Amino acid sequence: MSKSPRETGRIDDGDDLVLPFQIEGLGIRGRIVRLGPLVDRVLTQHNYPEPVSRMLGEALALTAMIGAALKFEGRFTLQAQSKGPVRLVVADYETPDADHPHGRLRGYAQMDDERVADAIASGRSSTGDLLGEGYLALTIDQGADMERYQGIVTLDPAGLSESAHEYFASSEQVATTMHMAAGPLFLRDADGRARTTWRAGAIMIQHIAREGGLTGYRETDEPHEPTSDEENWNRATILLNTVEDHELLDPSLAPTRLLFRLFHEDGVRAFAPVHVDFACRCSVERTRSVLGSFDDEEIEEMVKDGIVEVKCEFCSEVYRFSPEDLKEATE
Repeated sequence: MSKSPRETGRIDDGDDLVLPFQIEGLGIRGRIVRLGPLVDRVLTQHNYPEPVSRMLGEALALTAMIGAALKFEGRFTLQAQSKGPVRLVVADYETPDADHPHGRLRGYAQMDDERVADAIASGRSSTGDLLGEGYLALTIDQGADMERYQGIVTLDPAGLSESAHEYFASSEQVATTMHMAAGPLFLRDADGRARTTWRAGAIMIQHIAREGGLTGYRETDEPHEPTSDEENWNRATILLNTVEDHELLDPSLAPTRLLFRLFHEDGVRAFAPVHVDFACRCSVERTRSVLGSFDDEEIEEMVKDGIVEVKCEFCSEVYRFSPEDLKEATE
């Protein structure tokens, strides 16, 4: 698998990365995501039921896959809000900058514990079952001096992947196909003790826009002679749809090997990867600033055993303040 003369850096397979690629013979671009220690940290610290962890793992992979394509310093946020047992799924990605050479990713889910337990016990544990009716909002933030862009689509009962397909079809008008997976990997250490580690992965292809090309292409029931672009897109989609979940999660199957397995006959080229770290923006100062927006009466209602305690939803860090400290901060 050759490298582009334009790329900088080394292609190195592994975990916690987004690897861009291009199928040169078909005019297709894409990205493949492999998350290991990062997604294991996020899901382990929250200790969600397994179906909820799978959902958030897929959301993290999807967020990294879309966010890593941003060509400017900014933030991409995925938010699924619903009336179902899982009320909210949030993940956001910040692009690399001068202070952070890697992308930064985080996420969490909010749920009704009893409703989730009842749904799982009754066999209704798919993403569509747990989210139910709602919407998926994808937001691109280019900074304080730029207008935010947001696309909103209805949640698809088939899951986040189908909802994202609808976003690309309606908002971006780019022919897109993707596959996502998340799940626990069961391992044994040198002493034979079993342990579980979470993994997530995703792969996406998009047609490269060109005059008379496939951008905005929609399938139609009307008979017509397929163009070369349509034939190329159909071929790439068929190949992508052969990917199985375990291939996206298997730590022994390098992303470049998977790409070669899928698209070697058409000339696939991988570019320099974007590495991704877990990072949370919470801090004592940020939390105190947020609490400073509440009046004295509201602060008093938050006090328990003489302390105001705030837990970050993303990283589970707990911040504690005395009411006096908060009053002084607002004076």
